[in-house]
Amino acid sequence: MPVSIAALLRSVAQQLADAGVPDPVVDAELLIGHVIGLGRGSVQAAVIRGDGLDDADAEAVALLVARRAAREPLQHITGTAPFRHLELQVGPGVFVPRPETEQVVQFAIDALLNAPDAAPIGIDLGTGSGAIALAMASEVPHARIFAAEVSPEAHAWAARNTAIAANLTLVHADLADAFPELNGQASVVISNPPYVPDDAIPRDPEVRLFDPALALYGGPDGLDVVRVLSTRALELLRPGGLLVIEHGELQGADIRALLSADGWRAAATHPDLTHRDRATTAVRP
Repeated sequence: MPVSIAALLRSVAQQLADAGVPDPVVDAELLIGHVIGLGRGSVQAAVIRGDGLDDADAEAVALLVARRAAREPLQHITGTAPFRHLELQVGPGVFVPRPETEQVVQFAIDALLNAPDAAPIGIDLGTGSGAIALAMASEVPHARIFAAEVSPEAHAWAARNTAIAANLTLVHADLADAFPELNGQASVVISNPPYVPDDAIPRDPEVRLFDPALALYGGPDGLDVVRVLSTRALELLRPGGLLVIEHGELQGADIRALLSADGWRAAATHPDLTHRDRATTAVRP
């Protein structure tokens, strides 16, 4: 007899909840859907209809659920991560893009859309999976987007994701000296840098055990890379250009002070949808 999807969903959700997984029902629906090739809505419809699945698919679900219960990121298991309108390939060695960053990149997209240039330049420093760069390239197709990533593993993922964008140039380089040929030309520089202080231990096992340390830790106060960004972005941006930095919820004041000391104008910190400080912007004088 086929295994009831409704019964399997209840069992999987309970197993994930017992393991401390946030949103266990959502993850259960996504894992079952991944195995049988359905989206969440279609899985929910299958539950209502009373559909079943065969033993082989049920066993495949069980294997994936065991991995998720061990707190392996859902995105590593499915191999994909949603980001705005995109579906990105992700896996070991690259930082999994977060929903909060979808809001942060809007500052850069708006700056490109409002730039006076016919083909404004946007630069993503430390692109990771390429999420921010690809969002800019796809949503502002008349812009020229440049992205740099120093990690060989992350760069490989970014190369897979950004290959579809004709207006995007990806390089394997340190953000400290990437794109010298663009000095003074960019309309926006954006980065989601490593900003966790070295002695801080991330709470979530998905972050602590699976996200690469190079993408997480930013020195004793978490701001070592932000200091580099401030200096490099001053060189890359044209006067009036915008810098956008994602950061931790308690770092806004320190980053504003750092940027103001470096000569930036109008440094401002912006909350995310959960009302936590999430990004700071500043204008190149």
